[in-house]
Amino acid sequence: MAARGALLAAGAAALAAVAAVFLLPDPASRLPWPPRGRFADMILANATIYTADPARPFAAAMAVRAGRVLRVGTYDSLKEFKGRHTYELNLSGNVVLPGFIDSHVHLIDGGLQLARVPLRGVRSKDEFISRVQGAVRDKHPGGWVRGGGWNNDFWGGEFPTAAWLDDISPDNPVWLSRMDGHMGLANSLAMKIAGIDKNTNDPVGGTIVRTTEREPTGLLVDAAMKLVFDVVREDSVNERREALLRASRHALMRGVTTVVDVGSYFPGTSEEQTWQDFSDVYEWAHSMGKMMIRVCLFFPMPTWPRVSDLIHERGRSLSGWIHLGGVKAFLDGSLGSSSAWFYEPYEDAPGDYGLQLLDMDVLLNATLESDKSGLQVAIHAIGDKANDMLLDMFDKVVSLNGTKDRRFRIEHAQHLSPGAAKRFGEHGIIASVQPDHLLDDADSAGKKIGVERAERSSYLFRSLLAGGAHLAFGSDWPVSDIYPLQAIKTAMSRQLPGWEAPWIATERLPLDDSLKAHTISAAYACFLDHVVGSLAEGKYADFVVLPSTSWREFADDIPGHVLATYVNGKQAYP
Repeated sequence: MAARGALLAAGAAALAAVAAVFLLPDPASRLPWPPRGRFADMILANATIYTADPARPFAAAMAVRAGRVLRVGTYDSLKEFKGRHTYELNLSGNVVLPGFIDSHVHLIDGGLQLARVPLRGVRSKDEFISRVQGAVRDKHPGGWVRGGGWNNDFWGGEFPTAAWLDDISPDNPVWLSRMDGHMGLANSLAMKIAGIDKNTNDPVGGTIVRTTEREPTGLLVDAAMKLVFDVVREDSVNERREALLRASRHALMRGVTTVVDVGSYFPGTSEEQTWQDFSDVYEWAHSMGKMMIRVCLFFPMPTWPRVSDLIHERGRSLSGWIHLGGVKAFLDGSLGSSSAWFYEPYEDAPGDYGLQLLDMDVLLNATLESDKSGLQVAIHAIGDKANDMLLDMFDKVVSLNGTKDRRFRIEHAQHLSPGAAKRFGEHGIIASVQPDHLLDDADSAGKKIGVERAERSSYLFRSLLAGGAHLAFGSDWPVSDIYPLQAIKTAMSRQLPGWEAPWIATERLPLDDSLKAHTISAAYACFLDHVVGSLAEGKYADFVVLPSTSWREFADDIPGHVLATYVNGKQAYP
């Protein structure tokens, strides 16, 4: 309680300083290091600091100056930096961690979803319909009702259909995305506006789910979603700007200070939206001093020449807030939507192996050119065949373009064939994984691909590390909530609510590996390990304070919330 009182007092005292940080481009990015002046702006004392720095894993105190870590160590070793105006925060033993890095988010989409029909966690058809009905009441006739986050596995597996919605939304088009973003549900009015009927052909890389009479059910998979995206009302620039601010505040509440934003780019969506968000939202927020968290941006792979030109003109870091990462592509879909690409068919759909969303020659050529241009490449793969195809392709890229520090990323790496985990280490490939997806899939994976296949291939975190992969944790928000403390707990326990035993217990991770996957390893995965990810001299002073008052207490019972989040050494939450 003493620590909480001190934090609240610190928040009031530092309010003007916080405003100064957020009303200007990051000052620390422009200052020489070490900065001028002898004394620290702030000293954390009597803390339990986990640094994620192997040179000094733990410390009791930390000095901060000009937004960066000046020194970590014992309190006595920092006394020389204490001046008349140095603020000292006595934490009474509270645990301090580096600010969390979420390695895979759709940040603006997450912010938008916070203001739409919330369907995450819905566990019955009646509840699903009730939530949509409540949203329809607030709309004028003709207004689109949008929402997302539903998971049919939570109510027994039955997929929703347009018939669930038509009686409650006769005058409003409805579009509701599944939690994985690879499937959505349209009501009949939305399908009519989109021109979808029994004569509409499936687009390449997508599926219109139909009845036995070929009537569309309302479910659209992957590229088929574009039929609705082309007619749905677009969010205004102001709505997307508000979404960024809303999302940033949500991230800070969860202790996240840096994210890798892979953009509003999904199968079936326009490549331009990510670029519009860069210019209309991110550059606006930066110019207006409204950036609250650091972002590393990835752009659609087909636009790699534009990314290369942008980096050539402006560098990889526009400031301490905005970094240009690389390019992203999709090879397959998702397990829940039966569009992840497997060697063997789905148990509940014989003859269905999933969807290959890109021709491998097209993907290879785009990857070769992106790699030659010095861009980091991140590619979505969930099924075991999709992952193997990517690993084979990366072998070709290394052979043709030569060896260098490229840090290829496979986003999700969810289901792996025997021996695939070891192949990640051959080229230092990043496995960008989402522990909390396990909570959504553990119960349904056996039904989808069979228990034996699921337990042999799914979420092989420990095997990936043992094979030399670099593990980076993320949420895929809004697919799963942005919630690092829960993700760390999930990776360690693999225990689902109500289950007596862990799911694939041999793949559980120890605490240290789990923490690193959300801090220093996540920073490495996006080439930002020189400035964030650990609490070491010269790095940004981004950190979180937890309610745990000792390391043993933290390790035995990981808390569900943070007490405070600091960015550039200034309190940003609460």
